[in-house]
Amino acid sequence: MPDIDGLVAEIEKSPEGPQVAAFFDFDGTLIDGYSAVAYFRDRLLARDVGTSELLKSIIESINVEVRGHDVSRLMSVGVGALAGRQVAEVEEMGERLFRTRIAQMVYPEARILIDAHRRRGHTVVMASSALTFQTAAAAEDLGIDEVLCTRMDSVDGVLTGLVDGPILWGQAKADAVVAFAEAEGIDLAESYAYGNGGEDVAYLSTVGHPRPLNPTDTLVAAARERGWPIARLTRPQRITPELVVRSAAAYAGVGAGLVAGLGLGLVNRSRRTAVEITASVGSELALAAAGVDIQVAGAENLWSARPAVFVFNHQSQLDVIIMAALLRSDFTGVAKKELQKDPTFAPLGWLADVAFIDRANTEQAKQALAPAVEALRNGRSLAMAPEGTRSATPRLGPFKKGAFHVAMQAGVPMVPVVIRNAGELMPSHGAFISPGILQVAVLKPVPTTSWTRKNLDRQVERVRGMFLKTLADWPV
Repeated sequence: MPDIDGLVAEIEKSPEGPQVAAFFDFDGTLIDGYSAVAYFRDRLLARDVGTSELLKSIIESINVEVRGHDVSRLMSVGVGALAGRQVAEVEEMGERLFRTRIAQMVYPEARILIDAHRRRGHTVVMASSALTFQTAAAAEDLGIDEVLCTRMDSVDGVLTGLVDGPILWGQAKADAVVAFAEAEGIDLAESYAYGNGGEDVAYLSTVGHPRPLNPTDTLVAAARERGWPIARLTRPQRITPELVVRSAAAYAGVGAGLVAGLGLGLVNRSRRTAVEITASVGSELALAAAGVDIQVAGAENLWSARPAVFVFNHQSQLDVIIMAALLRSDFTGVAKKELQKDPTFAPLGWLADVAFIDRANTEQAKQALAPAVEALRNGRSLAMAPEGTRSATPRLGPFKKGAFHVAMQAGVPMVPVVIRNAGELMPSHGAFISPGILQVAVLKPVPTTSWTRKNLDRQVERVRGMFLKTLADWPV
């Protein structure tokens, strides 16, 4: 059974160019689970599912799972329930649920596979029976060029409750792949297809390199008959008793560090001592309890040009512990105003003189950052996430200018801290920390002496480009 390295090695030997395609099924292949379940549960919680729809959905789900029916009637129930909704409303729901739920279901190694195909210049296509609003946000985030999926019919921006064209399940998905290849000049004999279910046999058979991923028992049997290599990707975070215990111990470690820091700070009458003990001891205890080992490239850059503005890409609540473990002393930070009332973060924020800003109020944000500028001038460094909020996925978001204004005004260098996989160990909206190796690259300090208000936009994009290049070129 090939692992992810074997699959990537095979892709790297394949012909280059857009005439080679990589087709990816979505549910069960790119994500661990089924997007329809997440969307249906969201509607249930919102009390948006009537009794009739609920009963029909249960019956048709049993028909699919137990009697082996295709998904056409089940999907017709779901699509029919959306009749009369605005297309824009349903699209917004899809984007919201991707950020809050589906993004955490993406197999991290699926991103590696897609990136490997993109490096070869291949045309990357999602081929799924799922609906447009289920697949659009995921395809954009994963960098997928084209989407073949089941479309919903609409008139004047309002859904009719019918599908527009075939439901891409079984043979219909295979037909869609063949039609796409003919229209786009794709060489199917050199192309790849990835799928996970028994219904994907016809679809996988359309290409010269069928690759069952995370296959069901039915597909395993079919693959063995046909000599197709099978691969299984590492599953995203799953809640287990060990994970709960480790995470609870990690939070307790932060609390123990805070207590020790406050105690020694009071004895020495030194707030600086309190911050140093809390940051160093608390972060070390938390990471050890969670089973997280940090691998740092460029660690010397953490100390070579202090004080500095340390900017980091923000994927997870784990980032706070990571930055404390890296910076350890003589630093403060910036956080959103909502955390000022968070029982876990508020004591740490108070102790470290964190600047709490209202992201919706530009004038208030500028005023709140003034103490941070003064702290830098007095020798304390600043940690700040220029994305402004946690990203639901590893994809880097746009950078805001606040950190850049602060560095320029204080006349200190900026140090990019690139965190590769914090979101895998602790998902953006998650509360549990998985054990593993956390990878960090600290880049060389960026001088700010030539920065001006006129060229600041260019400096923002320059630093963001450093993050993008480092993430793309990993390992560094």
